[in-house]
Amino acid sequence: MTVRWEAHGAPAAVLLAGLAAAQVSAQDSTERLRRAVDRLGDFDYAVRMEASRTVRRADPALAGAVLLHAVHEHDDSYVQFRALVLLHGLNVSAARGAFEEALGSPNDRLRAAAYGYFEHAPDPRLAQRLLAALDRETSEFVRPALVRALAAHDGAEAVRTRLTRDIDRGEGHFRSAVIEALGDHGAEYAVDALIAIASQRGSLQDDALLALGKIGDRRAAGAVVAAQGVVSDAEQPIVAATACLLGIDCAVQVRYVIDALRYGAQTAEDGGRELLRNAASGLAALAMQGSRAAIDALFETGRSAAARAPVALALGTVALRRPAVVQEALARRATPDDALLLLRDAFDMLDEDLAEERFYTRVRRAYWDAAEGSAARALAEAAIRVLEF
Repeated sequence: MTVRWEAHGAPAAVLLAGLAAAQVSAQDSTERLRRAVDRLGDFDYAVRMEASRTVRRADPALAGAVLLHAVHEHDDSYVQFRALVLLHGLNVSAARGAFEEALGSPNDRLRAAAYGYFEHAPDPRLAQRLLAALDRETSEFVRPALVRALAAHDGAEAVRTRLTRDIDRGEGHFRSAVIEALGDHGAEYAVDALIAIASQRGSLQDDALLALGKIGDRRAAGAVVAAQGVVSDAEQPIVAATACLLGIDCAVQVRYVIDALRYGAQTAEDGGRELLRNAASGLAALAMQGSRAAIDALFETGRSAAARAPVALALGTVALRRPAVVQEALARRATPDDALLLLRDAFDMLDEDLAEERFYTRVRRAYWDAAEGSAARALAEAAIRVLEF
């Protein structure tokens, strides 16, 4: 007996034809994605950008499979890196395993991306592995990412001990990275060691002061008062920002740092550049702790050509460390395009691909969460366009 396959009245031949067409379509889509992934390493920025857009807008299941294959098999190490970054943005289930595997990759960029991933998705299982990596990571752009990942895994006593010890060890830029990471992750266990650095004149004093402010331990107040009497006029904005973060006369301190930023912008060509940089750094720290006045002042002053670079760097740091703060500030602006262009400059200078992709995923989520025709959706559309996501 011959059995005819039918469903809802559709002949079997029609259904099989539809299935075959769907398979061909999936194969075509996969091939287009593979070609786009190959272009992620193109020398032409516009080509790389369009390739990233193609991947981001593809079906996540198809794109995820193609990206995973590229991470493991592609012969271009930069394409491997970009594929891993984009995999994170797709939020597919396989991403976490890919990032964990990348911790052991010989590709510096992959390891740096993996450290960045686990800073924001900490896993206590990895604490000892990350700690062991600290003895062999010497790259100037990989080690800071590892340090930040470790600071997010400070539930382990061995991690706390090592990071506290490294405040005083190694080259200055590595010590600075440790100090910044400790501040950003609220490392109360490191307060005494940071107070010792903040109480001494030197290149790391400003870093230590801001870190203490972010941690918010009032034991640091004495170091702030002492620093106020010895630092230069150009460094006073750092002291004032720290005082505010510690809850000392905050409204007055914020006004002072904003005034210093504006004055530094006006006198940048006549010796005011250091004041400008320090004021921008101080306001960035305040903005990351929720100061609307600080973030708004950065966006306003950044329109000045003389102030653009240091202010853009400060804003970019806030955007990549505390993206919600920048999203809220952009929503308060009547015409956000100028502010978004400032952020685009910042992202170009900072070159932190994974953190930028994390920012984009927030923008994309805001787009889909907003009602059609709403101001929130229009802002998200502008951010995607201007930031070239």
